[in-house]
Amino acid sequence: MKVYKVASTKKVKFTRFEDNIAWQKAKELTLLIYKLLATHQDFGYRNQIQRASVSVMNNIAEGYERQTNKEFRQFLYIAKGSCGEVRSMLYLAKELNTIPSQDFNHAFQLSEEISKTLSGLIKTL
Repeated sequence: MKVYKVASTKKVKFTRFEDNIAWQKAKELTLLIYKLLATHQDFGYRNQIQRASVSVMNNIAEGYERQTNKEFRQFLYIAKGSCGEVRSMLYLAKELNTIPSQDFNHAFQLSEEISKTLSGLIKTL
């Protein structure tokens, strides 16, 4: 079991990557992106944002499975970068009126939460 100190008085334990809050939120974001853009006609755009969102959750999982803090941290940085890519692409969707403002706000907020959670976890490793 891995124990990560998240704050000065809190410890978070998880034995599977599926128990990690960042991974859970990344999965939620990925499902949201897929649903929002299921019928989007720009295949290149849709494919890129979907791949970036999947990259967030998969890098968290892969890093965790590597079993070393150094490698886990490296994969968390990659996941954080992919999260930034999703946010950047969400701006395009908003500016091009591809998704409604409410959906943009939800996806954007979720991606920011993931990024902050990843930052906190990186600091603990």
